[in-house]
Amino acid sequence: MEKKEAEQILSKLKANYPSARTALKFNSPFELLIATILSAQCTDIRVNEITKELFELANTPQDILKLGRPRLIQIIKGAGLYKNKSKNILETCEILVDEYEGEVPAKREELEKLPGVGRKTANVVLANAFNIPAFAVDTHVLRVSKRLGLTDKEDPRGVEQDLMSVFDRDDWNVGHHLLIYHGRAVCKARKPQCENCSIIEHCKYYHDNYQYPNSTGR
Repeated sequence: MEKKEAEQILSKLKANYPSARTALKFNSPFELLIATILSAQCTDIRVNEITKELFELANTPQDILKLGRPRLIQIIKGAGLYKNKSKNILETCEILVDEYEGEVPAKREELEKLPGVGRKTANVVLANAFNIPAFAVDTHVLRVSKRLGLTDKEDPRGVEQDLMSVFDRDDWNVGHHLLIYHGRAVCKARKPQCENCSIIEHCKYYHDNYQYPNSTGR
C-alpha cells in the first residue's frame, strides 16, 4: 500500500477513535511492564482487576520480591499461565533490582533480556511508558493490517517492519492503538462489521470477498 493511502486510513481512524490509548492502567514504567507481562492470553479488563489488587500491595520490584511467589500466584492466578508469569515476574524484579537500581530500562535490547518480555511487550513499554516510537503487533494489529492490505506478512516482526515503513515514525505509537481499537470495535476476528466500517474503501479483505465485478460498493 502507498504511504498516501495509509495516511488516509490513519486520519479516518484518528477521527473515529480520538482517545485511543492503552487500556492497561499504570502509574509507572514498572507497573506497565508487569501489566503487559500479565496480559499474555488475558484481557486488559481482567489484568486491570488483578493489578489493582497487586499494585496496592506492591508496585516496585523490591516490594513484589518481598511478596514471595506463593502470595504473588494467589493474586495473579486469574490471569492464566500464572506459574510461568509468576516465575518471570520475580526473575525480572531480581534483575531490575540487581542491575538497574529498580528502574525499568528504556532500551529495547535491555527490555528483551528480561524474562517474559518479548518484542511486543518491549514495544508496548517503550511506546506507552517512555513515548519512544515503536509499533507493537498483537493479534488485532496483525488481523486488521492484513485485511486492509497494509502488509502481506504472516509473522509479527514482518508485519511490524511493513507498518513502520508505511506510517510516519511520529504515528507509530498511536497507529498501534488505532488498529487495536478498530479491531475490537469493528474489524472483529469472526464477524467483521464491514457495514459499519469507515475505512471500507481501503480494505483489501472487503474488496476481495464481498465486491463483485461491476459492483460500485458502498
